[in-house]
Amino acid sequence: MHRFFLPPDRTRGDVLALSEEDAHHAARVLRVQVGEPVVVLDGAGGELACVVASAGKRDVTVRVVKRTPHPPRAAEVTLVQAIAKTKAMDGILQKSVELGAARVVPLVADRSISVPGDAEDKRSKWQTIATEAAKQCGAVWLTRVDAPQSPSTWIRRGERFDLVLIGSLLDEPRHARTHFERFLGEHGRQPRSIAVIVGPEGDFTTEEYAAFKAAGAKAVTLGPLVLRCETAATYCLAVVNHELSAVAGGSGR
Repeated sequence: MHRFFLPPDRTRGDVLALSEEDAHHAARVLRVQVGEPVVVLDGAGGELACVVASAGKRDVTVRVVKRTPHPPRAAEVTLVQAIAKTKAMDGILQKSVELGAARVVPLVADRSISVPGDAEDKRSKWQTIATEAAKQCGAVWLTRVDAPQSPSTWIRRGERFDLVLIGSLLDEPRHARTHFERFLGEHGRQPRSIAVIVGPEGDFTTEEYAAFKAAGAKAVTLGPLVLRCETAATYCLAVVNHELSAVAGGSGR
């Protein structure tokens, strides 16, 4: 079934107009027909079962049949990712959405190969990739993408998380489970906000890594082999999802 995206303020009526881009794709590429069932996601937990009400060359409207609200994520996971090459970064964003990340913070690290020019333009393009990925996989909560920034800028913002993990080739990293179990033992609950920090291809510099550690990041192992940054990001998010599900008694997210 085809899925489309509309922000919450455009999903309040019984008949909804798709965005210009989605309408063009629906009419010219998908060739939707009047009466055909489709789904509209609002990115804020709303899933709307609809049928196509009209399908012109430039405008497509849908009629809402059923609204299904979904509860918030059990835990908000933020991927703090050093910017990778274009295709790799696009893949990281897509996998982040599929693995339920609430947010992605792109970092311009010292060893980042790709450095964006216009930060807001790049953020907008990355957000579009995340939105398309949400439509593809049916994510009811939209993954937000921040503007690219330096590691020091992100650290200075002083955001508070229950747990901050950093993939490490240095130090003496532990399995993520160790940190989750320790948090559960100290707080009697699973962490509700988690930041996962992943470096560029050449990893963070010693100074960057030390700054993250000083800010409270706990080193986690990525296994015995050196991973590409896109593999490392996927691995970390998958492990976090697994540990959250295990702590929650296997209920998932």
